[in-house]
Amino acid sequence: MRCPYCQFESTRVVDSRLVDPGDSIRRRRECARCGERYTTYERAEGPMVVVGKRDGQREQFDRDKLVRGMLRATNKRPVEVSELEELADRIAGEARRRGGQVDAEWIGERVLRGLVRLDRVSALLFACIYRSFDDLSDFESELERLKSEPVLGDDQLPLVLPSDPQARIGTSPAGSPQGQEGELESVRRGHAGHP
Repeated sequence: MRCPYCQFESTRVVDSRLVDPGDSIRRRRECARCGERYTTYERAEGPMVVVGKRDGQREQFDRDKLVRGMLRATNKRPVEVSELEELADRIAGEARRRGGQVDAEWIGERVLRGLVRLDRVSALLFACIYRSFDDLSDFESELERLKSEPVLGDDQLPLVLPSDPQARIGTSPAGSPQGQEGELESVRRGHAGHP
């Protein structure tokens, strides 16, 4: 590996660490000539991920393109590039685990969720472009949503509530249980795990 500062070919590895989600190794290197330190990444080349765009086209997932988009949203914000790279790696790993085909909307939601945890202002800037705001009311509603929603973990999905708070969940498609008045407690359906 050549030194990016002086192009000398002899460098030594100072530190190696596994990077989440476990598909890459981060190495700190030091040049034998100039003594400068720099970081390199070694990534396993996994199965190709294909992204379905809104217009129906499909293209190969580009991790660097994803990081560049997040960098634009986090410009002049207190977010480290390493945090964005970790987020991109997590999204790429999750896309591979989902079978290698994901929609651009799915990626955008994961980026938005990750940016909310890092910096809500950056998340709002990303949402302006990702959600294609038409006017100020779209911006204001997204701002209110970001203020009111809790920050979700990677393994959590947003809870969608009914639009009518007074609405109740109706009976199941099978209808009400059969039986005589007062026999409700004794009616039992054959569920898995029940003897």
